[in-house]
Amino acid sequence: MCKIPVIGPTLILAPDSVISSTTPSAISPGYGIKDNRSATTLTLTPPSPANEPCPQPQTREHFTALEIMGVKKLVIVQNKVDVVSKEKALENYKEIKQMIAGTWAEGSPIIPVSALREINISALIKALVETIPVPQRDFTKPFQMYVIRSFDINKPGTTPDEFHGGVLGGSILTGLLKLGDEVEILPGVKSNGKYTPLTASVRGLKSDSIELTEADPGGLIGVETDLDPSLAKADNLVGSVVGMIGTLPQPTSEVSIEAHVFQRVIGTKEMATLGPLKPGEQIVLAIGPAIVSGVVKSFKSGQLDVKLNRPVVATTGGRVAIARKVFEKWRLTGYGTLK
Repeated sequence: MCKIPVIGPTLILAPDSVISSTTPSAISPGYGIKDNRSATTLTLTPPSPANEPCPQPQTREHFTALEIMGVKKLVIVQNKVDVVSKEKALENYKEIKQMIAGTWAEGSPIIPVSALREINISALIKALVETIPVPQRDFTKPFQMYVIRSFDINKPGTTPDEFHGGVLGGSILTGLLKLGDEVEILPGVKSNGKYTPLTASVRGLKSDSIELTEADPGGLIGVETDLDPSLAKADNLVGSVVGMIGTLPQPTSEVSIEAHVFQRVIGTKEMATLGPLKPGEQIVLAIGPAIVSGVVKSFKSGQLDVKLNRPVVATTGGRVAIARKVFEKWRLTGYGTLK
């Protein structure tokens, strides 16, 4: 069984444009913001004196993505306060407060910390405990899991008696998964131009280094299956959805979205004006765990119809992020819900 690191729901946004995401499930095609929870943590690193103030364009983009995701509770972590003066840290603190003023995040705690020097970590933990409630889980719902990694963990020279099946890494959204369960993986693997659904038996479950007999929603999980490992190697099954056999929506190559398209590009300094979506325009959608390109068929009265370049599992009411190519880069330019 592979070791999959536990990654908390933390989105790191640095005003000096050094950006990384360490969250588990999909929303932003540009940066892979991934989370399926209703609460998260926002970490902002104050810029050096030569850098521009907060928020930077990508900070605005990520902040918008959090709103798209339906985040309701937020803890803002002002990191690396040890690398700037007290005056600069206070200035940055005020900029953060101004950024969230009048938004859904107004009033969220802002915790200055130095992770390197372990300064104010206890205050951060206290804010997390007090602000973000433990999610209520409904284990009676059908099991469903998003695949965000897939592996072949067998090393060269592995003997047949030590051989492991393909491993899936991701987040369980609903229900329970137990050793021995029979599951299906959709849309499956591509062969001869078509996608074929896969079925598999669960041989192992692991959270970080902890072996489990059953797994429930929250955090990342590693699932060893009896699949041919060649099917799972090199993230070949990323973007798939796993469920009990017969419980998942059938994959589709066409989607209709109740869409909200931005008038400006929030992820650029220029805040460039966007024209309307037109038939034939290529866009990128984040649907569940899948990042997929497609072509606009029509966009009328807020309904966006798209022909995808490959099938995805699309759940009615699911959130979708829309990216368009602006200045030679894919930018978050809208969002919507699946119809």
